Amino acid sequence: MGRRRKETRGIYRWSRPAIGAIATVGALGTGYLTVIKLMGGDAACPVKGCDQVLSSAYADVFGIPLTLFGCLAYLSMVALSLGPLLVSGEASSKQRQKLENLTWPLLFIGSTGMMVFSGYLMYLLATELRAACLYCIVSAGLTLAMFVLTLLGRQWDDQGALVFRGVIMGMVTLVATIGVYSISINGPTATASSGGNSGPAVTNTSGPAEVALAKHLKEVDAKMYGAYWCPHCFDQKQLFGQDAKEYMPYIECADDGANSQTSLCRSVPEITGFPTWEVNGQFLPGTQTLAQLAEASGYQGPTDFKN
Repeated sequence: MGRRRKETRGIYRWSRPAIGAIATVGALGTGYLTVIKLMGGDAACPVKGCDQVLSSAYADVFGIPLTLFGCLAYLSMVALSLGPLLVSGEASSKQRQKLENLTWPLLFIGSTGMMVFSGYLMYLLATELRAACLYCIVSAGLTLAMFVLTLLGRQWDDQGALVFRGVIMGMVTLVATIGVYSISINGPTATASSGGNSGPAVTNTSGPAEVALAKHLKEVDAKMYGAYWCPHCFDQKQLFGQDAKEYMPYIECADDGANSQTSLCRSVPEITGFPTWEVNGQFLPGTQTLAQLAEASGYQGPTDFKN
């Protein structure tokens, strides 16, 4: 019994530095991704899914990179975990103890919220994005580790209150995340039908050339594979404009999208991200200019495109 109690006290001694170290790693990683996102570059990643995830609609919240919020959350955990350890001296021992007692509940609440949010992102990776993002997986592991350390890193007097706080924080985080994503992705001008989500409404106007190209692409059986939540898919629709969009050979790949054809999308192995164009047997990944689509499809109509 004495040995077990001694080992437990050892955990109490190094739990805060360990949480601080984990949070520092998370802050560096999310900080790097934020810089990459703002500069428009590609993140160094051994798996193809990283850039697909980082360019998806779920990577931004109201136009702000999600990684920036993650970096701020990790930095908060660094401050909460290591801040009290900076107080030294016998005269300050009471002040340090007071700070530790104050910050432990905050560490638990923060790590719980971050863990639940990361868990929801893992759900999105598996069901919506269907991609493997190494950074996301590592971040989820870091948040889980911080949660375990805050749970076991000190002697909690009222475990019932601890469970209650955790449940409430988890529910608030989950509801807020779903609500924020719903507003951020769909937006106030989003269209939706009983058949599913259609994404933001196209605002650009079409010229005769855009309409003619869209009709031509449909005639030659070209296909644009996309998802309503994909920002690059929206950019592609904006290039065609409102009128031409009605003739675009668009195929919705998201499960909850309007007129979804998920099975068809999954049967095409060449689709590694959205949008992906299939034109005359060629697969063109990413947003294409109208001139590129015209050339690939053998379009001979007017080319004075407005957008």
